[in-house]
Amino acid sequence: MINRFEDLEVWKLARVFVVDIYEITNKNGFANDFRFRDQIRASAASIMDNIAEGFERDGNKEFIQFLYIAKGSSGETRSQLYRALDLKYIDEEQHKKYLDKVTVISKQLSGFINYIKSSENKGKKYK
Repeated sequence: MINRFEDLEVWKLARVFVVDIYEITNKNGFANDFRFRDQIRASAASIMDNIAEGFERDGNKEFIQFLYIAKGSSGETRSQLYRALDLKYIDEEQHKKYLDKVTVISKQLSGFINYIKSSENKGKKYK
């Protein structure tokens, strides 16, 4: 039984991913590209924040809605990682590493959404 969003594995992965994004955006071309740096940081942070916010809402329907928003933010971050690669702010190795991490998060969100949708506790908060 999950009682806190901090216990969700997908939230834990998203939390680590945000730290990774902050670390890479403190270097290279990101240092002077403030708008892009802030945008990729915000989209990465949005993943973990929407998981948390949805968990704290009342009921599975709202939780699922916020998980979809988190999944959308993971897609946005993936797109931004391609831009960072194209602008040479990150190299191929970094790109693959972070793309793999955010893809795992996105897949876990999809699985979690499907699990909650099929749950017998349709009207109750997932715990």
